[in-house]
Amino acid sequence: MMSLVIILLVPCTFGFVLQNNSIRIRQVYQPPAPLWLSHRSSTLEQYQEHDDEETTLSTKQLVTASDMTTKRSKFIRDAVAVTLGLSLLPSSVHAADLQQQQQQQPKEFVDLGTQAPAPQGEKEFVQLSNGVKFKDMRPGSGEEVVKADSQVMIQVSGRLLNLNGVSFYNTKNNNPDGFGAVPLTIRLGQGEAVPGLEAGVIGMKKGGIRRIIVPPDLAYSKYPNLEPRPMTANDQRALDSVVKNPRRDATILFDVALERFK
Repeated sequence: MMSLVIILLVPCTFGFVLQNNSIRIRQVYQPPAPLWLSHRSSTLEQYQEHDDEETTLSTKQLVTASDMTTKRSKFIRDAVAVTLGLSLLPSSVHAADLQQQQQQQPKEFVDLGTQAPAPQGEKEFVQLSNGVKFKDMRPGSGEEVVKADSQVMIQVSGRLLNLNGVSFYNTKNNNPDGFGAVPLTIRLGQGEAVPGLEAGVIGMKKGGIRRIIVPPDLAYSKYPNLEPRPMTANDQRALDSVVKNPRRDATILFDVALERFK
């Protein structure tokens, strides 16, 4: 008896067999796929895996590049801030840092100008009528004191309050023969030294040490060529950076040790 086989074009191919007025289903032989098609499928899968790996790698590279860009931007921003003297931090953080820096500095450096409170437990500065302030760190000995026309030999250091105490002069650097620092010798009242320094040493005793704060109009702002004068070009540049800049406070701090006088 004749059988009718119908092959449907579906992924799994079956045959419908009509036999004795009944339908039976049986699987029809399906030949294996050609080798070139199998190879192509394998190749496509490899390409897909490769693309997936490249996509993952590219994503990681983008994340890494983004992190590097962020870090580079922050570095450039901070560098510009330092160069321009600006602060990109919140004001509260900046204020806290400034307060901490001030606490670490000598109290004479915290308040510029005429205000220079004594450290805790020490005497206050004595202020003269011309604005010069001084404080004896060591009183010295003897009965005689320096007068307005005395000749004094002093070891002295000069510092810039506006630059947090940067030194621009120190007789300890004046040691040409290696036998000790040569003191600065000045005759008071002869216009040899800045007026503020001369006023500050009056009343000192031999062996005494005194700290003197000189306002700008009695220091180098008006008397740039008087003693004590910087000994090196670098020290002179440091002094000029303050004295020749009207926006800076040119207040000077001198520490003076009186070796002898007459």
